[in-house]
Amino acid sequence: MSRPDQAVDGPLISVLGSSALLFEAPGPLSIEQQRRIWWMAQEAIHWPGVREAVPGMNNLMLTFARAPASLAPLESLLRKAWSSGQAVHKDGKLVELPVVYGGPAGPHLVDVITHTGLPLDQIVAIHCRPVYTVFALGSHPGYCYLGGMDIRIATPRRRVPLTNLPGGSVSIGGIQTGVSASAGPSGWNTIGRTALKFFDPARDPPALLSPGDMIRFTVQEVVL
Repeated sequence: MSRPDQAVDGPLISVLGSSALLFEAPGPLSIEQQRRIWWMAQEAIHWPGVREAVPGMNNLMLTFARAPASLAPLESLLRKAWSSGQAVHKDGKLVELPVVYGGPAGPHLVDVITHTGLPLDQIVAIHCRPVYTVFALGSHPGYCYLGGMDIRIATPRRRVPLTNLPGGSVSIGGIQTGVSASAGPSGWNTIGRTALKFFDPARDPPALLSPGDMIRFTVQEVVL
């Protein structure tokens, strides 16, 4: 296996154990960057030795059934694919999510108010205004990493994570927002909750959304 390799102002390629490789795109996170990642995933799944091509936030993970004798050919393919500049434009579906903001459903909304200095009604309005694009799925089954949140409500992750955040929790972590697909730990700031179910193993497909789909949050109720 090769060592991590990074060109000046270029992508970073590093190994993940003996059975995976991570490609990290240069530059800030954006929908244009992510569309190139989606295209690379579609191409890479057909490359020799690749078992999975999993798009992440501004990155692409390749896994292998068997560790390659040399990663040089794959690294070359990844760099050529990135430099080609091709992108995928997906016509994803739009899902509206009614959210109860604040109160027991959003116990950390007060922390977002304190950090940003913005009033409650403005934070809710700013959070609901964009149409968010699903950049990638990860963290846990059905969880969507979203792009498009207004940086005015960006709030640092919590120093002490919660051990059991309920499913459907709408949270802010840094410059991102997301919705927990199931109960579990989280270090993000929970500002509300939705009743929509993002993952159901009995459903086909089990995940409600996929990369390229879109979310619009709507106000069901605001609890002071």
